[in-house]
Amino acid sequence: MNHYRTHKCSELRASNVGETVKISGWVHRKRDHGGVLFIDLRDHYGITQCVTDMESDVFKLVEPLKVESVIKVSGELVKRSDDTINNKLPTGEVEVKIQDLEILSTSETLPLQVNSDDDAGEEIRLRYRYLDLRRERLHRNIILRSSVIQSIRRRMIDQGFMEFQTPILTASSPEGARDFLVPSRLHPGKFYALPQAPQQFKQMVMISGFDKYFQIAPCFRDEDGRADRSPGEHYQLDIEMSFVEQEDVFKAIEPIFYKLFTEFGKGKTVSKTPFKKITYKTSMLKYGTDKPDLRNPIEIFDVTEVMKRDDCKLEIFKRIIEKGGVVRAIPAPNTSSRPRSFFDGYNNWAKEEGAKGLGYILFEKSKGKLIGKGPIGKFFSEQAINELVKICKLKESDAVFFSSDQTKEVERISGIARQKLGKELNLINNKKFEFCWITDYPMYQYDEKEKKIDFSHNPFSMPQVGLKDFDKTDPLSIIAYQYDLVCNGHEISSGAIRNHLPDLMYKVFSKVGYSVNEVNKKFEGMIKALSYGAPPHGGMAPGIDRIVMLLAGKDNIREITMFPMNQKAEDLLMGAPSRPSELQLEELNIKVLEKKK
Repeated sequence: MNHYRTHKCSELRASNVGETVKISGWVHRKRDHGGVLFIDLRDHYGITQCVTDMESDVFKLVEPLKVESVIKVSGELVKRSDDTINNKLPTGEVEVKIQDLEILSTSETLPLQVNSDDDAGEEIRLRYRYLDLRRERLHRNIILRSSVIQSIRRRMIDQGFMEFQTPILTASSPEGARDFLVPSRLHPGKFYALPQAPQQFKQMVMISGFDKYFQIAPCFRDEDGRADRSPGEHYQLDIEMSFVEQEDVFKAIEPIFYKLFTEFGKGKTVSKTPFKKITYKTSMLKYGTDKPDLRNPIEIFDVTEVMKRDDCKLEIFKRIIEKGGVVRAIPAPNTSSRPRSFFDGYNNWAKEEGAKGLGYILFEKSKGKLIGKGPIGKFFSEQAINELVKICKLKESDAVFFSSDQTKEVERISGIARQKLGKELNLINNKKFEFCWITDYPMYQYDEKEKKIDFSHNPFSMPQVGLKDFDKTDPLSIIAYQYDLVCNGHEISSGAIRNHLPDLMYKVFSKVGYSVNEVNKKFEGMIKALSYGAPPHGGMAPGIDRIVMLLAGKDNIREITMFPMNQKAEDLLMGAPSRPSELQLEELNIKVLEKKK
């Protein structure tokens, strides 16, 4: 018989009354009720109340004990009186009348309260993460994470995917973030890189003749922390398939996500398959972002042509249009009766966000017609107003905001304004998981800072322009077979059909300044592999952390990660990063230079 327990702290019920039981766990709470001492004993599974009185030797033993000490109790299970039953606990009908108690370990005074979810401050929580993880809310999140990963693994195998592991120590690769470098002792002056993603390896798995691969892969990126992105490391579901087109990837993955979010979504509605498909260009126009929250019904409309009309006298918009700018309209449903402060507030907010502001028109019905009111309404003829109403699908009691600037800036501010309006007007349905695919990403973008063309996304994506016409095509107009999976405004995954043709790969990299020799040197393994017969292939890599974050209803990835770093990429629990010893540095042939002040 187990020395520590006959039952877990979640298992005891009225049917066990009269049995002698043993349970072990942490002292969750202690309550002294006039010489009767109650102990809430907690383990991984739940809580059971235990009781002793002051005449017992056990009382003297446990009275000075601090909460979170670990004990074993044994005794008779008895039924609680009707007026003391705790319906909030599965074990709330019973309690253990302690006959024997053994102290297994004691706790010092706690730096944070385990029996409460009160905020203890991020630094304290991360420094004492093992205590933070005992708290019910976080403990539950980590269990959810484990269950989600198990479910993903099971569903991938059921879909015919095989699980393989790829190397952790590898070569540096331009994935879009800085690499973590690992010095080599055996090769002085040379460094391994921790993989930002198993991108090249999973493609070589396909080249090796395997058909459907997956991996729960650790990935490492030396980048700044964000609420929905953990600095240092994260986990992703890495997927790759041979002899597939874009639609084949969608059909394979959609059922997995539908079932996963249905299983763990706590009754929320999940988008039916097939998921909605939106091109990148359309998404930026209608939602101002390539990560649209489709729970928000507001759509953005291009009204540049309306503003060009002779019967629209808004000269400030006309001047911006003449300089290559655009005008976008963001409807605000059922707001025309709101006070002027509401509209002025949005105008001031936009200026604080770095925009020129937000003009607006209010719509009311007069003599059977919709008329435009507000500061700029007078600059529009009846015909121009009618055109705005038609394009923006406006109705009586609506208002509309206008943003005018160069396209990228307008997309940015109108996208943020759309989401701000959706939240403030309570238009977002929080009982839904709305999925969509964003497709047809540009292959390249112009880097204003560096004044050169660069990749907009994954450099290994297949362009939608063949080898014959590649050099004849404006690089900034080239579209890739690149796609993202988005849910509720969060990018869940990026993916692509891969470029499996070496000659086309050289062309693709030449547009960002790579010579043939540089490609051969930088991607030696990959380019050689492609030259020995590579199948058409594609895949994606959903982020495990973001999936769990959405399912848990959290906004911060650190709430669903067992041992996260802080936003400065510091591990406060283990004290990393730390300075190596001089001997270690000497063995690695490394000299650390002090940063100049």
